[in-house]
Amino acid sequence: MSARILVVEDEEALTTLLRYNLDAEGYDVETVGRGDDADTRLKERVPDLIVLDWMLPGLSGIELCRRLRARPETRSLPIIMLTARGEESERVRGLATGADDYIVKPFSVPELLARVKGLLRRASPERLATVLTYGDIELDREKRRVARSGRPIDLGPTEYRLLEFFLEHPGRVCSREQLLDSVWGRDIYIDERTVDVHIGRLRNCSTLAVSRIQSAPCAAPATRWMTGLRK
Repeated sequence: MSARILVVEDEEALTTLLRYNLDAEGYDVETVGRGDDADTRLKERVPDLIVLDWMLPGLSGIELCRRLRARPETRSLPIIMLTARGEESERVRGLATGADDYIVKPFSVPELLARVKGLLRRASPERLATVLTYGDIELDREKRRVARSGRPIDLGPTEYRLLEFFLEHPGRVCSREQLLDSVWGRDIYIDERTVDVHIGRLRNCSTLAVSRIQSAPCAAPATRWMTGLRK
């Protein structure tokens, strides 16, 4: 699955430029033009990386960065800060607040893309890996093949994406809503129970051990069951 990148930038022309080039690199890109809207969005869904402008309406990028670093779920989120402030003191301030990288406008798009890739490689190497493994299960992204103990496993496209997601996040517990968001996408309406059907198919695959995909009760009625890949 493609790495998800959130671009928080209020300049429309720059937002379009960033989206075009990040899309071309194969990333799943979302854009927000206000700092306060981005803050709300990040409480709902955490991307793999954020490109954050310093000066934003509603909430400044520097304050948003500070808030993200204070929350456990976004404490390690890779952040690239964009700004027109090129003074050394401002760069130090941005990095001290929690930004992982700092790029001064105007900037080279190829350089930005290289920094994005470098940060993702360090923070989430599984996002860029060609082959994902977990125990004796292997998923080859280039060949779109899955095998267990060297024997091929025949999966449908949705079950393939589910397994890919689980392999990217081993041991993570996810609600139905989170799986729908990550595997099917935010713009597609699908009943949450559809997740159960595809999880069942993945579990029932003759060569995938049922015990590797577990369910656990959740207190929230809307997300009663959660799933995760376990050893």
